[in-house]
Amino acid sequence: MNAGGDPAREKILGRVRDALARSGAARDEAAARRNAEAYVAAHGQGPRPRMPDDLVARFMRRASDMESTVARIADRREIPASVARYLDALELAPALAAQRSRQGVCWPEFADLDWGGAGLAIEPRPTSGDDRLGITGTFCAIAETGTLVLLSGTDTPTGTMLLPDTHVAVVSAARIVAGMEEAFALVRRERHPMPRAVNLVSGPSRTGDIEQTIVLGAHGPYRVHILVVDR
Repeated sequence: MNAGGDPAREKILGRVRDALARSGAARDEAAARRNAEAYVAAHGQGPRPRMPDDLVARFMRRASDMESTVARIADRREIPASVARYLDALELAPALAAQRSRQGVCWPEFADLDWGGAGLAIEPRPTSGDDRLGITGTFCAIAETGTLVLLSGTDTPTGTMLLPDTHVAVVSAARIVAGMEEAFALVRRERHPMPRAVNLVSGPSRTGDIEQTIVLGAHGPYRVHILVVDR
């Protein structure tokens, strides 16, 4: 390669740029985004199931189908008490049913809640890897499949929903959308730039690799409990 660069390489890259329509005025980010949005808008969606008017009820039913447990509460201030009731109802082995099962971590958005008043010791920090309980919010949720959509970020550490045995996810009823198409449209509309990861969670971690027997907790939480909050 000479000091001026490899002409063959530049020729190939030039063709790639032309094919992607990123030459000239289209090189700036705003124009590239407009091109991408126009492309998405111009391509029709494939066949989709008809969704009911009550997306919250549909989401809760489908999430239960995916082995999540679901509860609905009226106000976010009820979250600690609802989490405490859920933990009390779990049938855990004696070693897990000790006080440690009422300890955990949460995303910073829930740091203001009265966890101590509910008898819980919840810290607003990323998990160290040995926490048994992780409490997260969600970006939105998908009624069609009962799926949670979580975005990675400084205040939304992914480990909180992947590493603990029990994942409690808080979903705003107003953020339940019909399908995956609406979910990704919401991500594109509200997050600039895009997050590094978009995590889709449909129930506890599971595998059927061994003798086609479903085993929960294979690559993540054994349990997923969802709190749908009206306001």
